Amino acid sequence: MSDVTIGTAQFVWLALEAVIAIAVPVAIAIIWMKKKNEPVTSVLIGAAAFLLFVLILEKPIQNVLLFPTAMGLKDHALSRFMSERPILLSFLAGLFPGVFEETGRFVAYKTLLRKRKNRETSISYGIGHGGFEVIYLLGVASLQYILYAILINTGLFGTIMEQVAEQAPDQVSTLEAVVDTIAAYSLAEVGVALFERVFAVMFHIGASILVFYSCKEGRRVWLYLLAIVLHTVLDFIAALCLFNVISLPVWALEGIVAGFGMLVFFGSYFLLYAKDRRKETECDELPECSSSD
Repeated sequence: MSDVTIGTAQFVWLALEAVIAIAVPVAIAIIWMKKKNEPVTSVLIGAAAFLLFVLILEKPIQNVLLFPTAMGLKDHALSRFMSERPILLSFLAGLFPGVFEETGRFVAYKTLLRKRKNRETSISYGIGHGGFEVIYLLGVASLQYILYAILINTGLFGTIMEQVAEQAPDQVSTLEAVVDTIAAYSLAEVGVALFERVFAVMFHIGASILVFYSCKEGRRVWLYLLAIVLHTVLDFIAALCLFNVISLPVWALEGIVAGFGMLVFFGSYFLLYAKDRRKETECDELPECSSSD
């Protein structure tokens, strides 16, 4: 630790990533709301649902059941059972976000957004949900890394490492990995992270459209279930790579994320959102529709 120094370039790349990750989602939300005259609350509810269903509910429950050491807890029978079966562990790691995030959308549409039947609400929610995820995963994380970098360069991080080694020695390797990541941070990594988030947001908007129409047209609950399946499959593949069940080059994994993001976004947009808009336009042109208004 004493011989590690974070260079100026790493500070620049981390700051650039933080600015883009925070400014771009906010700008997209503002532009969308002004263009479509959408209420800000639709976007904020999407962000709040991510906060509640992912950060407050999903992650703690998932960590307690599957990754207790990540929360400073002791291993238990279930976590040991899962760690010995990485494919099953990967599936559950994908299932948790699939169920919690899509259920968060479902609950939001059925409660706080139940009176908003205009199709634009689905995209507003998706921008809020996906945008908040970008801000949290990239923006906040980048700012946190900048703080760590300052602590490393001032020598305070080494003191923290010594204290962790005494109180929780199993966490030392995690902190060492963080130091290595920051020290090697490059513009290429910024590009990969932002590239992935673009398609992740597309996925979230597409899934938000699916669940919106599942709630708008109550007999199409299968759209909600489809969103869970698609979300689970995407995160299952990522987890298989994370737990070394399969080995994929970075470009291949990012290609899968991009493919899923575009498939879900364009599929839901053209088959549901745009179709709904065409129906509305055709109805407006018919005398019987106009007279019924």
